[in-house]
Amino acid sequence: IDFFLRQSKVVNFRYPEVSHHCPTTPIILVGTKADLREDRETIERLRERRLTPISQTQGLVMAKEIKAVKYLECSALTQRGLKQVFDEAIRAVLCPPQKPKKKKCSIL
Repeated sequence: IDFFLRQSKVVNFRYPEVSHHCPTTPIILVGTKADLREDRETIERLRERRLTPISQTQGLVMAKEIKAVKYLECSALTQRGLKQVFDEAIRAVLCPPQKPKKKKCSIL
């Protein structure tokens, strides 16, 4: 969340690698360091580089772009959202989303 360039790294490097090697594995995109979105020092450091923290909306858009089953945010420092990340990871494996079945075309 604190560094916008990580977003392009996910889309351009990590997602293609994961989707190639694990095409049927559900993906959960997690925005970490959520506590830094409100941290004055972090905001100032990013502002000096003409950047801003990644917003939740940007995270949701990226999750949709890489076909993630969920977008979550957490902070290891404050523990906010941490349990939910693990719960959703377990849920994604045990109850993977069903892909819609393709309709077959019949010509008479």
